[in-house]
Amino acid sequence: MFLRQSTVGREPLAIAMSGVRMGERLLQIGMDSAVVTGLLAAKPGLSGESAMVVPDDATAVNARRAAENAGALVNIQVHTLDALPYDQHSFDLVVIHNRDGQLAALGEAQRARALQESVRVLRPGGRVVIIDKGTPSGLTAIFQSRKDPGAAAASVKALEAAGFRSVRLLGDRDGYGFVEGMKAGGSV
Repeated sequence: MFLRQSTVGREPLAIAMSGVRMGERLLQIGMDSAVVTGLLAAKPGLSGESAMVVPDDATAVNARRAAENAGALVNIQVHTLDALPYDQHSFDLVVIHNRDGQLAALGEAQRARALQESVRVLRPGGRVVIIDKGTPSGLTAIFQSRKDPGAAAASVKALEAAGFRSVRLLGDRDGYGFVEGMKAGGSV
């Protein structure tokens, strides 16, 4: 017991790795986990803005419930991922939920348009974080016969192709992979 670190008050990994701060303008694209979605939506607080684009009404209902459970105010829109319903330079941070492979499921041209839309709605110097499926851990790693290290690598290539700079794998832990890129035009 004395070796175990306390987790009281610690944020879930996906929230901490996104780096969203109070007062920021956040756009989430897609939804994998209701808990992560809700907690991310709550991070900008009343001084910021939280918005979300989901592909269908059922996901929108789940996203609203997640936001309510986290006490977050979030503007949820049902829309295609390759034509975001927001003005240019509207957001400081875009978080793309991709643990279920929704980006990979899009055709190559549609995926490229979706990432270009992320570039368009980000302010200069804004960031995108893709939350991917990472390397399995725990019992999942023991019983899984094949590991797929390609999700994060594919996200890195896709962000670079979309024109993001300083693209990098932030981390791969607890079954999550985190890839970050910056929109050109801001300071490094």
